[in-house]
Parts: sequence; structure tokens; C-alpha cells
Amino acid sequence: MPSPLPVGILGLGYHLPSKVLTNLDLEKIVETTDEWIRSRTGISQRRIAADGEVTSDLAAAAAKGALAQAGLKPTDLDLILVATMTPDMPCPATACIVQEKLGAPQAAATDVAAACSGFLYGLVIGKQFVASGTYRHVLVIGAEVLSRVVDWTDRSTCVLFGDGAGAALLGPTTQGEILSTHLGSDGRGAGLLKVPAGGAAQPASEESVRARAHYLKMNGTEVFKHAVRAMADACHQAIDKAGIRPEQVACVVPHQANIRIIEAVVERAGIPLSKVYLNVDRYGNMSAASTIVAFCEAVRDGRVKKGDYALLVAFGAGLTWGSCVIRW
Repeated sequence: MPSPLPVGILGLGYHLPSKVLTNLDLEKIVETTDEWIRSRTGISQRRIAADGEVTSDLAAAAAKGALAQAGLKPTDLDLILVATMTPDMPCPATACIVQEKLGAPQAAATDVAAACSGFLYGLVIGKQFVASGTYRHVLVIGAEVLSRVVDWTDRSTCVLFGDGAGAALLGPTTQGEILSTHLGSDGRGAGLLKVPAGGAAQPASEESVRARAHYLKMNGTEVFKHAVRAMADACHQAIDKAGIRPEQVACVVPHQANIRIIEAVVERAGIPLSKVYLNVDRYGNMSAASTIVAFCEAVRDGRVKKGDYALLVAFGAGLTWGSCVIRW
């Protein structure tokens, strides 16, 4: 059996809506304050998609950035994976719509549903296709328009989320090599973070709309506890599998859910907060887009330089979690 090919990142790209929603703006919408939001979440503002702007639009824009950086054309793509919990519609897959918007008819396309862990799940799936030699170029996108599933009357959730997209183009290379990956899930916690209606279990109806069951519901306390434990363990798993020591990690890029979660994770994992890249203050929680957008910015800002080890880690509904170590 042939040895797996090395798999790395050929190009990165991200896209954010232009509209900024600040905490002061939220004070006019729901009973909350800027101080309350910042002290509990670390969030000061978030991006919101314009009317008519959908997940596939953000995803396609991020993808074009990754293609340009890699010096490749849409017709060079073999597979498009879109990680999202806010697809344009339940069917077809948003990845198919992105494929059409990019002009990549030769590429296979499908969505990945792992909520905030979705990009890392997609990265692992894409890595396998390249490593096996099945495909040469795999585009992995994390994209969300969470503003469409947030209940703007629920102050416990509406302050947390924002919209955006990021993309990584994978190929057989040691450039930006993905050295190790780790995935996990625990369906016993499926009810802790969910959009109850709109699927086969609770189809859309007048009753489901009246009950506001098409909006995101979250047990924040329980999600916090599970997230800290799972993400800290996932950090250790990816570092161990990469065969490096924790102190060799130059930059940690966590899912940007909440500053308190991030602080608790790195403390439990024994990682200095100074090594952590943060943008939660500017964008809030962008679910599947969160980790990849932060990684794009960390590279852009020089927080991740050539030869550095970067650790990505995320946690989301499902419950799901994942991590990876990349040698940039």
C-alpha cells in the first residue's frame, strides 16, 4: 500500500460582511448593555450579512481569495466542502451552489454538518482525499449567516453570534502541512445547542413559528463545561499526535466562542494566553467560519510565520470537537 501523501494548505481566504453591529446597537434591540456583553463574552461587535446576502455568497468570496493566493483556477478544484449550520436551504447542499458561483463544474461538492467544529471536520475529510491520492485540490470552507437563525429577542444568545466565511485550499505539499488531526463527538449532548424546528423531527408549521423554534437554543452553562473539557483534551491529542512538545506551539487558534471559554481552555491545557490568537472581540462567534477566519488573520498578521507550529481547536453543537497541528 503506498504511503500517504503529505497534505498542506496552498492558499487561504476569508470574507466578512461590511455591516458592523456593535454592542451599543444591541442595547437598542434587546435588554442588555455593552459592559454586560464585553465582561461576559469579550465581544464588542460582530458582522451581519446584508439583506439578500446568503451563506454561499460569503463562501464563494472566501474561496476566491484562497484560489488567488494558491495561484489556481476554479477548474483546478476536485472537491468543494462547505462546513455550515446555516445552509442557503435544506436541500441542495450549499457547496453545490458555491461550485456554480465559482465556475467549477468538474468538482464534487457537499456540505459538512458539525456546527462550530465544521471547518476542522471538513479539513480532516479533505486531508484524507488528498493523502490517498484520490483528489489533488480540495477546497474546505467554513461559512455562516447566523444572524438568520438568532432570536433577536433572546439576549442570552443574540449577543454572541456573527456572520462570515473562511477557506483553505488543500493539496499534496509540505507547505502549511497538516501534521496531525483529532476529532470527537458526544451525541448525549445534542440537546444542549440546537435549532429545534425545520427538520424531519419538527417540520415547519404555524405552531413551530409561533414557538420561535426555528431559532438557535442553547444551554450556555452546560455547553461551557463540555467545551472547556473537550477543547483542552483535543489540544493535547493533536500535539501528541504531531510528535511535538506544547512549548513548541507558536500560535493557538481556538474557536472564537467566548473569551471566558478560551481562557479556561488554555489554562487547563497549560498554554500561555499570550500564544492565543483572538478576534472574538471584533466578530463574535461565527460557528464554522470562526476558526478558519482567525487562522487567516493570524497568518496575515505574522502571528504564524514560516516554520511555526500552529494549533487549531474548536467545539460545537452535536456535541462535536476537533483539533489539528499545522507546520506553516
